Amino acid sequence: MEDGHMREKCETLEHATEHLQRQFICGVIEGFYGRPWTTEQRKDLFRKLKKLGMDSYMYAPKDDYKHRAYWRELYTVEEADHLSSLITAAREAGIVFYYALSPGLDMTYSSQKEIATLKRKLDQVSQFGCDGYALLFDDIESELSKADKEVFQTFANAQVSVTNEIFTHLGSPKFLFCPTQYCASRAVPTVVDSEYLNTLGSKLNNEIDILWTGDKVISKIITIESIREITEVLRRPPVIWDNLHANDYDQKRVFLGPYTGRSPELIPYLRGIMTNPNCEFYGNFIAVHTLAFWSRCSMDSKMNSSLSADIKLETENEDDLPVECLSKNIYHPRLALKNAINDWLPEFFVEKEAWGPIAKPQPQVEMVMPIIPIIPSINTCMTLTTTTTTSTNSRTVPEVNTTQLQALADVCSTVSSTLTPISNPVMNSLVSPTKVVTNDEIINPIPTTVASNIELPKKIPISIVPAPIMETKSVEETIKLTCEIFEPLVETNKDEAVEKREQVVNLNVDSMLDEQSLSPGINEPMECSSSVNSQISPKEASKLVTDDVIMEESANDMNSMNVESPSSSPQSSAEMQEPGEFEDLLVKATADRKKITLDDLNFLCDLFFLPFEHGSRGLKLLTEFQWLKVNANVLLQNRIVDPDATKAIKPEVSEWLQRAELFGKICGGVQELLLKIAYCQNKEICHDLYSYVWDISGAVSLLNGYVKWLALGKFPPNMATYTEGSYTWFSKGWKEAFMSGEQEPWVFRGGLTADLQRLMPVDSGNDLFVYKLPEQPTANYYLLRPYQSSDESDVNRICTRTYLQWQSETDGDEILMPAQLVDIVADVLVGAHLLLHPELCLVAYDKSDSIVGYACAALDVNVFMRNTEICWFTELREKYPKDLLDVIANGSSSKSQKVIARFVESVHSKVDEACPPEVCASFPAVICTATVREAEQHDNGITKRMLTVLLAALRANGCFGVHARVPEHDREQLNFYTKIGFIEIYRDDGNKNIYLGRRF
Repeated sequence: MEDGHMREKCETLEHATEHLQRQFICGVIEGFYGRPWTTEQRKDLFRKLKKLGMDSYMYAPKDDYKHRAYWRELYTVEEADHLSSLITAAREAGIVFYYALSPGLDMTYSSQKEIATLKRKLDQVSQFGCDGYALLFDDIESELSKADKEVFQTFANAQVSVTNEIFTHLGSPKFLFCPTQYCASRAVPTVVDSEYLNTLGSKLNNEIDILWTGDKVISKIITIESIREITEVLRRPPVIWDNLHANDYDQKRVFLGPYTGRSPELIPYLRGIMTNPNCEFYGNFIAVHTLAFWSRCSMDSKMNSSLSADIKLETENEDDLPVECLSKNIYHPRLALKNAINDWLPEFFVEKEAWGPIAKPQPQVEMVMPIIPIIPSINTCMTLTTTTTTSTNSRTVPEVNTTQLQALADVCSTVSSTLTPISNPVMNSLVSPTKVVTNDEIINPIPTTVASNIELPKKIPISIVPAPIMETKSVEETIKLTCEIFEPLVETNKDEAVEKREQVVNLNVDSMLDEQSLSPGINEPMECSSSVNSQISPKEASKLVTDDVIMEESANDMNSMNVESPSSSPQSSAEMQEPGEFEDLLVKATADRKKITLDDLNFLCDLFFLPFEHGSRGLKLLTEFQWLKVNANVLLQNRIVDPDATKAIKPEVSEWLQRAELFGKICGGVQELLLKIAYCQNKEICHDLYSYVWDISGAVSLLNGYVKWLALGKFPPNMATYTEGSYTWFSKGWKEAFMSGEQEPWVFRGGLTADLQRLMPVDSGNDLFVYKLPEQPTANYYLLRPYQSSDESDVNRICTRTYLQWQSETDGDEILMPAQLVDIVADVLVGAHLLLHPELCLVAYDKSDSIVGYACAALDVNVFMRNTEICWFTELREKYPKDLLDVIANGSSSKSQKVIARFVESVHSKVDEACPPEVCASFPAVICTATVREAEQHDNGITKRMLTVLLAALRANGCFGVHARVPEHDREQLNFYTKIGFIEIYRDDGNKNIYLGRRF
């Protein structure tokens, strides 16, 4: 037995030596889920690979038409022309073109007809001049069909038999094989003891190379020891299918950090490495460039050889790299990143046009949040905030018992485990060289998802949290210590949506409703089910407005901020008037400010770094906001009522104010980056990156708005007891779990954008972060800040305008108010808020300083109503006497008279009785908010952003529920509040009012 074991080991070493003598494979796999690259993009890639000294490309787009779902179908003449041109272009660039098929979803391995079909398909590709092939059996069921069980002993034997036969049939070409157990975490039971992997090693033709992703689907680190282990089992060194830069599992993340976590000392132990990178073609320059740099090295820098190096890399100055890193044979990630950015910058100035509206290429996926304990607080109805620009399903999570983080409480709730699969619109990237075409006439034959068979244990420790797929169900009655997540609602039309909302009869406002579409299913790289083309349809695109985007900047920085043209690209000379010399200089100066720089790209990479670490300036945003939030109490120690007071500001207060100003500048830097991306001459790069910067710009706008509210000092000394509770980057265990690599990165979905949003002290607020992307890149923006007394007339104007618009919806006729009574609506609806609680009022305004929206609140509705009667309505009764109607009867329309009569009557009648206890018990705060319709149509997130900051301010004051009272006949106002996450909580039939509320 020992001799046999030794002989086996020797054979393994012989095989390894034999493979080392062959050329090292290094290149790119187009193997992600979502929108494939175009023919022209692939040809561009071949040119880049040649320039970088790389040699391989694998054609394996999971959602392309005839790669996976319709693998049996031959290519048409048009498709064949494109595929043939790709293969020719690769050969001319010296790139090995691996044509891959994924037949395992529905193939019968024992069927000679199926094998003949597979041969016929590959024979057709062979006629195009292809000399490299791959069969991929990832993300499929591992059970044999009834027919196959009669022929094959095991699943591995079936795959080996088919693959060996195909390999021989094609004449033993370059050939890659992707196993079903393609990483250590999927090896059953372990890598060494896996019958499946051992069968591949002993029976798969030795000339066939086997793909491997490392310890996990997305491996933070790949060690020499782990490669030695799999090499011994497979009896050949693996080709690494590297998902480090893959982002098809998360629409919020694009990875622009350097290739890292793999020492170049691995190279002698590998057959090759191919990166399966970001879905965005133009977002992959860093990933490909740094991998090419890595492949030319033989040693690793000391900074990248331990966990301490990861920490060092987050904070080091790239200009202070050690001398040893200048050696061409030593790889340093930060140096590789610096070199890649230098080479990337010129591409931003290459003039290229982009097709269609902005659309993220990743599939629209269900957001599955990590099952992580949270710290209990006064508000125990909490959720982990998720982020997405498209609506997503959410669900409660199963019980978790953890002993690893003893300081944290366990969270338990129920789960619904049934799955409703959806069909997958496949894409045909070969039929057009300029755009992706969705074939809507073909029905996807694959109705189920692979991951639907994942069995979720009843109790799981945090270290092994999976990403299960479950059908969304409505969350039932609110219970203590639950993690409740919003459930967006599919809206086919307004009436149907309203009807569905009215069916909600309980008081659980943590199950929020949203107007956008759902897309069940979760996608992970190399473990994905059917996916949905995330492009915006022409019909949807026509509804989008192209010239607005929500942004935020400190009001103090407005004078120094660049005010850009509303167009999505710089004006051409034909569009501008003939300027004089001064105007020429001004235009040139403005254009120069729009140009993206190396520092901008460094900042961009820091914001979207790697799956397991944030970049240095991304961390700076997190840490600075956390410091400002935690230390805001110092402002209470030095309140200055009189601005001209000579009392010295305490050093700690001065420090807080200085750091708040610095934080505002960093936020402004994010917004400036967005402007530069919008004005980028290369619109293809712009379209690939803009949505990500737009997302994170919205996140920092919330934080900056909240910091400006904190600067008012209008919160209680015990604010921290109300704002603790959300599980964030700074909670015990979160950062460590994120950076450890023990979990797959889709557990921490949303990346830095989500981590920033989670810092806002608002729980159960998923719906607040659901926005529609602008259709086209834009430099327009809206700002948020606390209300100032000088804003009163503008707020009154917005209040009156929006109210009259809501009332005009019935017959479409505009209501015009007489000049002397233009403020009566605002005086009644919002005047008391501005007078009594200006500290709980926020405004949104555009780049021209015009206010477009407001949000006002009061902490206790009953106290507010009493004070309104005493301090405000007494004044209004004098301003609007009872005989007012007689005075203005002549010259006023009947509609305006009805509105005036309604408000005069409300002024002179006794203020409404106390708020119903069914409402004020759980929703004590009252809110009044509105946004100009034109601005809301441009960007439907304006009100949501104001609301988010306002809810955070309410929570800082110890309030966790808010409501709005709306007359039941006012359907437009009801729709307005419903769209921002309010649901009906009480109906006052006597007064014909509906109370809408939400918890936070």
